[in-house]
Order: sequence, then C-alpha cells, then structure tokens
Amino acid sequence: MDDGDHVRLTITERDLGTQAVITLTADLTHARLTDPPPAPAPEVLTDATPAPEAPHNPSTGLQNPPHTPSSTSDGPAAPTPKPKPSTTPQTAGAATTGPVPAPAHPLRPGGAAAARTAAGEGGEYAGRDLGYFLDMISTVVDQTLQEHGGDTEAAITVLENKAIPNGMALFEATRVGANYEHTVYPERLEFLSKKTRNGADDIWEGRHKWDNAPLMAALKAGTLDPVDVDVLDTNAAYCSALKTHLPIGALVHDPNGGFDPKRSGVYLLPKRPAWDHPHLPDPIGNRRETGPVLLDDATVRLLIRCHKLGLAGAPHIIEAWTSGASESLLEKFRRVLTAAREHAITRGDQVTEKYVKAIYAKFVSTIGESTFNRDLRRPDWMHIIRSQAFANLWYKAKRAHDHGLTIVSLRGTDELHITGDTPWRTVFTEGRLTSQMKLKNQYTLPLNRKAAH
Repeated sequence: MDDGDHVRLTITERDLGTQAVITLTADLTHARLTDPPPAPAPEVLTDATPAPEAPHNPSTGLQNPPHTPSSTSDGPAAPTPKPKPSTTPQTAGAATTGPVPAPAHPLRPGGAAAARTAAGEGGEYAGRDLGYFLDMISTVVDQTLQEHGGDTEAAITVLENKAIPNGMALFEATRVGANYEHTVYPERLEFLSKKTRNGADDIWEGRHKWDNAPLMAALKAGTLDPVDVDVLDTNAAYCSALKTHLPIGALVHDPNGGFDPKRSGVYLLPKRPAWDHPHLPDPIGNRRETGPVLLDDATVRLLIRCHKLGLAGAPHIIEAWTSGASESLLEKFRRVLTAAREHAITRGDQVTEKYVKAIYAKFVSTIGESTFNRDLRRPDWMHIIRSQAFANLWYKAKRAHDHGLTIVSLRGTDELHITGDTPWRTVFTEGRLTSQMKLKNQYTLPLNRKAAH
C-alpha cells in the first residue's frame, strides 16, 4: 500500500508475465478497492448537472459482454466500460417501459429460458453469469420441442443432428473475451494424419482394456473363493476430460525433447515405459508393440504423476512437438455443459440431457479429421482430451486401490470393476453428477464356476 490509501495492483498472466499495473484507492470504510477518483471537471456542478459516472473497474473481474470480439494471443482483452444507465427523467403521465429485448436468434436467450436463468440458476464463472450460455442450450431445446409438438423422441433426434454446429457455436461464445486466440487450423503433422480413410494416426492413447491377471489366475485355479464384482460407471467422462492442458497454437518441433509443464503437445519416447504393478492398470493401456511410442500430453502427465508416486521411472522424452498451453481453453465450455446437464437431471429433462451429451461427445470425436466439423481441426486436442478421460479413470482406480478395494478390470473411459470388503460408497460418492460414480452392474467371478453349480 502506498501513501496510506492507495494500492498498486499488478496483473500478471502465467505465461506472458506482467500485463498491467494499476493504482487503486482503498475504500477502508467498505473494505474494498476502487478506481482512483476522476479528475474534477472544470465547471461547477449544479443540481441540474449529473455527476460524472465512475469508470469501469478492471479489478472487479467482470468479463466483456458476449458480443465483444475476442482478444489475441498478445495478452488479455481490454476491459469494456460498463454501459451507462439512462438519466432521462420520466415525464408526467408517461408509460413505464421495460428493457428493450435483444434481437431474436435461434442461439440467443429469450422468453421463459431467460427468466429461468435470471433467477441465478446458472451460477457464475469468471464474473459472468452462466445463464447466457445455458439459454443458448435451452432456447434450442424449447424451439425444437415446439416444432415437433412436444414429441421428445423426434426432438432428441433433431437435436443430436444439430449437436456439432450448435456445440461449436456454444464453444465460440464461451471463448469471447478469452486471453488467448487459439489456432483453428494448424499445419498438419504427418503423425497426426490418418494413414487410411478409416484408419488411425500414430498417437498412442492410454486406452484401457485391462484385467487383473493375478486375480484371474487365482480364481481359475480355485485357490481363491468366488468374488462379487461391482461395475462402477463414470458420469460424463468426456465432459470432465475437457479440463486438460491443451496447446494454444501450432505444435513446434523440439529435437532435444524434454518436458515443460507450461507447454502441451505430442512426445516421442524411445520405448514403452516399464510397469511392474500387476494389481494396478498400466497407465498407458495394454498395447504391447515394441519400439518408439508417440504419447500425447495427458498420458505423459499421468506418467510423470506415477513417477512422483514412486510407481515408475520418469518418462524419457527424446523429441517433442509442443505449443504454449492452457488448462482453461475449454473450461468455460465444460462448466456450461456440466451445469446444463445437472439442471436437466434435476428436472428429469431427458431431452436436454441427451442433447448436452451429444454436444460434448461429438465435439471430441469431430475436432480431429472429421468431415462433419469444418470449424476446428485439432487432432492433437482430440487425442489429449480422450487420453485425459482414460487418465481420469486410472486415478479413480488408484483411489479404489488405496482404500483397500481390489481392481478387477478397467474398460474404456468409464468402467471400473472392483471387489473387496470395503464398501465402495465410502470411497466414491454415489450419484449422477460428474464428480460421482454410479453402480452399472454386478456379477460374480469366476463366471464358469457359477454356471457349473
């Protein structure tokens, strides 16, 4: 604090350093920081002269309105001044009018949807109520249901077909006012290109199709009594995986390799990392090819975490293709979809729930080399998001193991098969929210012994 009642506020961006230094006045009576008072006007204010409006305070955290152009990668967007309210007095006998409605648009909020979010249903993120973005979803749902006379099945079919363009429109809306302008169509790298029309590229994802071999062997040999298995299901795995470190710009080759936590991309390892824990799933899946492997950022960060936990050696990265990274590129998009999904579940609104699921699932599946999405071509993002979903399931398996449960198998991005005396509901919270797990199925092993009796 300077001069007793002034504070110097330095705004620093993690990757770009100091962006601005602002001197603020300490309002000690109300325990708040305000802008310095404006310079006095040369004329004397009278009762008929309105007082000057205080300038917009950049320290309040308010974001630019949805129609504000996004910033560039050079730094954060400049704050937009707060709209000045009308000071025109009401004349005697004049009719009182409400705010002027926004122009009609199929992806803009309006009507009953706007009234719902005006009550604060959406919560806030970065100083902006999520209601605007939630209304982009609810307005389309309401219009589609109306167009099909309330036929939910027909509405779901239409909404799922609209999920790609509408999802991209929602994503772009959540990027307005962001600190970074991400690259939409970077130069295509050979190892990120499919070798055939229906084939795959060269990136090795940590896809799970793992079984606990020692447990299965003991059950088959009869040295272990039959066990009851609970199949737990992860909710909205790809939606949660949108929170991951993504490269902002085009990937740049570094022939020296190594890992920088402030960057993200693709890494070349000379061979598959060793994994010596048969009761825990291998963090990079169960592929067994020999030779060098190309891993994406989410998988490499999982390997580094395993190293810090003392489970494996540090990944040896001999080459890297990376860009400056941010974990928040899709964060607002994720929060909007998560909130919309939770509201739909609370209201028993299956139409909105399935529409939201189609948005995040098709977003992930079409941002690679799909011909259905022309707005974004980032196969590196696709691999990182999918691998983050696999990594998230691995973390859940590790948590179950640490609490005394036995991991039976792992499948894909969402299935965790467990057994043991510890009630799984004491390890995970049961429910349908993204932070919870739900019981999907139960069975007994070995299956052949049960059938024989």
